[in-house]
Amino acid sequence: MKQQVSRLSKTKKNILFAYSWSLPSLLLISLIVIFPILYTGYISLTNMNIYHWTDYTVQGLENYKDALFVLDNGFLAALFMTIIWTVVNIVLQLVIAFILASLLNIKELKMRNLYKTLLIFPWAMPGYVSILLWKTGMFNSQFGLLNQWMVKAGFEPVKWLASDHMAFICCTVVNLWLALPFMITIIDGALQSVEKSYYESSVLEGATWVQRTRYITLPIIRPIIAPSVIITIFTTFKQFDVIYLLTQQVGSKSGANIHTILTYAYEKAFITNNYGYSSAISMIIFAILIGFSLIMNVKIREEGKAS
Repeated sequence: MKQQVSRLSKTKKNILFAYSWSLPSLLLISLIVIFPILYTGYISLTNMNIYHWTDYTVQGLENYKDALFVLDNGFLAALFMTIIWTVVNIVLQLVIAFILASLLNIKELKMRNLYKTLLIFPWAMPGYVSILLWKTGMFNSQFGLLNQWMVKAGFEPVKWLASDHMAFICCTVVNLWLALPFMITIIDGALQSVEKSYYESSVLEGATWVQRTRYITLPIIRPIIAPSVIITIFTTFKQFDVIYLLTQQVGSKSGANIHTILTYAYEKAFITNNYGYSSAISMIIFAILIGFSLIMNVKIREEGKAS
């Protein structure tokens, strides 16, 4: 009994010692991460705005009701646009990246390293610079390169960013330009890990490229690229700079009115100065991301147990 008591006391001392050393880090994390979340949650329950900066009142869940149940507010439309934006970009990234990575792994391909370097170049550039270069250098209705080509081909200039549908396509192109290098690099590394003997055996048995891809390549590389795909889904869902800089930037709006939930929250916070409502939107976004991460963790664990 005395030995057990002494062991328990030593364990408690070790735990207290560990917490005492980690206390500064815990306090810093609480100050930088936890406190802003809690404060945002509190503001979301008030009517704080530019007219009620200091004399705001707590109004409960009214901001959440306005966001989720009032269609005219635009949040549900922005959420739907965000889902479409995420799905379209993820599907295109996976398909295009897989095709390009497969081409890079052809044995007869010369200067493979040069091509890989060129493909990574857009990823190395600052996103802000790349987006503004696309906006002014490619999509400009008067001086953009695309319209110069259109005029030389005998067509009328196009206002690429003026309509919602065309602006969505342009934003998707720019986002692919920025995001594809990362996905190509991940899939390229995954393809190189596939045992070549599997392909040789399948060729001898008469399997086509589609069959080899479906039954050999995809099942093997899926666990390797899955974490990268999840990260890309998160970053695409939270995408702000591409759509904002191309279409919604104050002082240079293009005429298109497409909003993701991030650009919508930004507009409500810093354009209309409705801080209570924008805080409620931020908390909804936070809840969506937490829910998605929990679902993905459960699926990954289930797949791990099944394998």
